[in-house]
Amino acid sequence: MALPLLPGFSRRRNIGGQNFHRSQICGYSNNVRRLFEDKPGIGGELLPGQTMKITSSVFPEAVGSSPPSWIAFDKQVLCFDAYFEEEVPEKHQELYRIRHCKIYFFLEDDTIQVTEPVVKDSGLNQGTLLRRGLVPLPPPHEDQFYTMYHFNINTEITLYGRKYKIIDCDLYTKNFLRKIGIRLNPPARRPDDPYTTERQKRYLESTNPFHPYERFDTLKQFLEFDGQVLGFSCVWNDPELKLSDPRELVLRYYLSDDTIDIREILPPNSGRDVVPFFLKRDKLPKNAPTAPYHPGTITNYTLLNVLGKPERNKGYYLRDVLQTGAVHQEFYKDSDLKIGAIINVWGRQILLCDCDEFTKEHYRKKFGIVDFTPVEYKTPPPPKPEKIIPPYNGFGSEEDSLSSCKGVVVQAPHKDYRQFLVKDRYGMDSFVLRYAAKLITDIAVDKDRKFIISYFLSDDTISVFEYAERNSGIAGGKFLERSRIKKPGQELFKSEPSEYYQAQDLFVGARVCFHGHNFLLVDADEYTFNYMEKNANEFPMADICAVFNKLKSMTESHAKEIRKTFAITDPEHTNVIGYDSFRNWIVSVAGGGFSEHEIMTLGRHYGIRDDSQTDLLLLLSMAQEKLKKNAFENFEQLITVFLYKDREKCGLLPNETCRTIFKSFKLPLPDDLLETLLARFEDNQKQVDYKKFVHALNWRENQVRAFVEEKEQPKREDIWNQLPRSPPVSGVRYPPLLDDLFGKEE
Repeated sequence: MALPLLPGFSRRRNIGGQNFHRSQICGYSNNVRRLFEDKPGIGGELLPGQTMKITSSVFPEAVGSSPPSWIAFDKQVLCFDAYFEEEVPEKHQELYRIRHCKIYFFLEDDTIQVTEPVVKDSGLNQGTLLRRGLVPLPPPHEDQFYTMYHFNINTEITLYGRKYKIIDCDLYTKNFLRKIGIRLNPPARRPDDPYTTERQKRYLESTNPFHPYERFDTLKQFLEFDGQVLGFSCVWNDPELKLSDPRELVLRYYLSDDTIDIREILPPNSGRDVVPFFLKRDKLPKNAPTAPYHPGTITNYTLLNVLGKPERNKGYYLRDVLQTGAVHQEFYKDSDLKIGAIINVWGRQILLCDCDEFTKEHYRKKFGIVDFTPVEYKTPPPPKPEKIIPPYNGFGSEEDSLSSCKGVVVQAPHKDYRQFLVKDRYGMDSFVLRYAAKLITDIAVDKDRKFIISYFLSDDTISVFEYAERNSGIAGGKFLERSRIKKPGQELFKSEPSEYYQAQDLFVGARVCFHGHNFLLVDADEYTFNYMEKNANEFPMADICAVFNKLKSMTESHAKEIRKTFAITDPEHTNVIGYDSFRNWIVSVAGGGFSEHEIMTLGRHYGIRDDSQTDLLLLLSMAQEKLKKNAFENFEQLITVFLYKDREKCGLLPNETCRTIFKSFKLPLPDDLLETLLARFEDNQKQVDYKKFVHALNWRENQVRAFVEEKEQPKREDIWNQLPRSPPVSGVRYPPLLDDLFGKEE
């Protein structure tokens, strides 16, 4: 007998308990905040009338920080193939139906959806049989819901009282179930609905023809050869035009439907009307033109009237399988078309003369034809008469006189604008080659005259300027107006165009004649030497490879004597000899086979040049003066941008990147000064130490004081003979030259 629940007569029911907390009604479900109204009582004990409910998802918890299930299993669905039996009362044709369906299990929230594929003319409401939602288990476990562990192949499940037999599932479902530890059963056989099978059998019997069905399938040919066209060049000898050339045509054969169209190529001023097609696209019969057929003569089938016309004026016809009396037309196929063949185009005999590359490849693969020699149908054109140009008459320039002979309307001579745009002055590149020259004469007064010859690469013109020397009695200035200069020794009145001096004709040591004045080129400026060495393919005198090979062929058999000569010339073993000694050795070895420019090219390549560039401190002082006058002080911002661009944090950036950054800050420095300073601070890989460079420009923290060092003028007498005015280099390193000529000495 239980004790009444009265004070003093009831024992403590929580004796031995350790958990006395009050359940919280606010919590999370799938990491979503919600309010729970079915929480247990104090200490987790069930309240009167409550039953224990399991969670709707039994997924194993992931290791580490796991996302909520509606994110982890988003758009992941298990798909099962199933069927169920449905009784059909009050119908003797069928007692039950087999209805096939698909069961979808959504992993994100354990919901289930059942759909049935739509079958044509089934008479049933098909589609979604069970809307998506949580499905409880059958009694007595109706307080629980289906999970993924309740599904397997070849098993039955009950959804709201209807039994479904699962027969198979897709590959993803199989892999997923295997991963969570479910051993899959073998797939079951899919039964057929007997009534549906019977209906299909009766339908096939009703639609089966009584005679064999002949199908004319052109879709395969269209899909296989659509867009593939054979092209032929052909001609037609028009009998109405006996004196003219044959008419040129282009025939195209379409492989997709065996049709042909023809276009005509009209020559200019032919007098014929321009029509779109010579023959519209259609199948071309071989025996056309023929007598017209009566309507219905050409058909795909032949019908026989077997019973005439009985009552109600109706006839009974039967298809003639033997095609008795059928009319067959022959059309041109691709096998009938080949070079040299004559085809009948509605009574016109057309000759196929040539074809394109696609057509040749098609005939090689399909028919094995390899001979595609074209048929010559055109008469060779007569040779063009040689155009005789009259000789130059002396009026105007040769170009103007030649233009008057080319047409009735005289046009200005054509100028090479491309050469002008490419080689016109741009920035620091003047594209002007300047040479120092002297007159070749026996007159003592003219021997000391000095000239500067300028060759303009933009239009191949030459100007000569004479250097004004005090107390010489000769007024300097412009000696020759800028113009193109003809080479000497040419006939004046001739038909061929005259030859003019080109840039390759001018080099140090060359002798040129300008309008009867003979000049010897004795020197050139630094820009001229650099330009000729950069474009060595145009100037063979400045090509170090060609000059070196020429010297190597002359000295290959005198290695020991040459090494001994250089050792005597350099008694102190400094590995450097003077340029004059080097030049004298080249002259003695070559015996006049080397020009002065070639000797200077070798000397510049192996020589030690004077540091004639502007002093770095002077450049920095000029730059700081510019920055100070414009109050530029954004050096910290410059360093910040440089550090941002330097991804590798190596302290180096390319020259172009540094120049772009300075331009973005609108650095008040001229372009030539900025480029010169960047070139001074870059290494062999064209990388600039930007921290050092910005520190050198900072006139606040690192002010540079400019000073000018006075250098003594060279006392060497300038005699203006065949030697240059000043040596191009101060000395020549002969060990690298000897190693390149004879190899390293052991």
